[in-house]
Amino acid sequence: MANKKPIVAIVGRQNVDKSTLFNVLAGRRIGLVEDTPGITRDRIYTDATWLNLEMTIIDTVGIEPENEEIIAVQMPRQAELAIETADVIVFMTDGREGITAADDDVARILRKSKKPIVLVVNKVDAPKFEDSVFDFYSLGIGEPITISGAQKLGLGDMLDAVVSHFPPWEEMDVEAEENKIINIAVVGKPNVGKSSIINAILGTERTIVSDIPGTTRDSIDTPFTKNGQEYVIVDTAGLRRKRAIEDETIERYSVIRSLSAIRRADVVLVVVDASEELSEQDVRIAGYAHEEGRASILVVNKWDLIEKDTNTMNEFKKRLKTDLAFMSYVPMLFVSAKTKQRLHKMFDEINRVYEQTNRRITTGTLNDCVSEAVMVKEPPSDKGRRLKIYYATQVAVAPPTFVLFVNDAKAMHFSYQRYLENFFRKYFGLDATPIKLIIRNKNEER
Repeated sequence: MANKKPIVAIVGRQNVDKSTLFNVLAGRRIGLVEDTPGITRDRIYTDATWLNLEMTIIDTVGIEPENEEIIAVQMPRQAELAIETADVIVFMTDGREGITAADDDVARILRKSKKPIVLVVNKVDAPKFEDSVFDFYSLGIGEPITISGAQKLGLGDMLDAVVSHFPPWEEMDVEAEENKIINIAVVGKPNVGKSSIINAILGTERTIVSDIPGTTRDSIDTPFTKNGQEYVIVDTAGLRRKRAIEDETIERYSVIRSLSAIRRADVVLVVVDASEELSEQDVRIAGYAHEEGRASILVVNKWDLIEKDTNTMNEFKKRLKTDLAFMSYVPMLFVSAKTKQRLHKMFDEINRVYEQTNRRITTGTLNDCVSEAVMVKEPPSDKGRRLKIYYATQVAVAPPTFVLFVNDAKAMHFSYQRYLENFFRKYFGLDATPIKLIIRNKNEER
């Protein structure tokens, strides 16, 4: 199983400035921050780092259990999904307003989750607000940590408390090595045939198949075994453009599960419809998998609907490669869930890309490759100083990640880095997985 960054969800009632804290932690203004309660209707998330530990932070809408308005009813479900997905929960309250009935309701929900919880009292930026902090012990969550998101006060103590709940990275690495189950996420726009493909693969009508977009609302995990190999396949809710999702629909908060499925997947099947041109949303969904470094297969479904000649598939591949130029490595499989055309090839491809994305290269072999690449094409120079690559080492898998130690990282032109990446792909046979090159000055060596 691919390593995943721990997920930290910021939850609380409305108008305690969760989005302000989220924006500070993200390092840029992502959430919409206004004084109107409930203004953040989407769950938004970003990656952050503290003490060299990476995490994903989710900003959630406010929980107002007693509010019966449609949007207010849907938003707590959003937050509940975030709680379910999270590894650590930051429970945010308002030190100026004090404890409210809604805080008690949220605390009750969080205690039932059995997740690690960090209680945060926000807006404590003056001594006069500090006396009220002791009241928050009554929530039964633990010791409150005072902060001011707007003033960036107390964030270090809060983050120390958050990362204290993370499992040691070496334990996560052992789990990743020992767990041989291959997790497969099936993603794509609504109505491209994701559930039909899964049903055809599993040989059973496990998921509801309908022409109505969005029939699959949640991510559904199904374990199974094929040829002695264990798999878990995840059917996800179709991902649509945000503007195409109405505020009051469940789809708005099912996106988190789809993207979460991508993050915990070993292999992602990106399903597109052969009868339609590749859309901006198709490209965006594929981009999610690429940005997460997940090995992917582009599954072109409904191929039985296409009129063909001897060049049809090649022409189709050319168009797809143009639209998906950022992930030129992605293998393509042209199938029909309806007729089961080429579905027998699915698991050969899944196993192939899984093996590649988890491949480890010995340091000696890697540096032989670097030496040969440098001999074939000399590194560039910048202002008279030529780039020197001293040595390389592999630091991670899923995707294969290589660190190159050089004399001057700024002299590594993107075109030469791309040349090295392509050289590595050909040399090691890594033609079906993303790979990552990290360039460091030798004096940064640890």
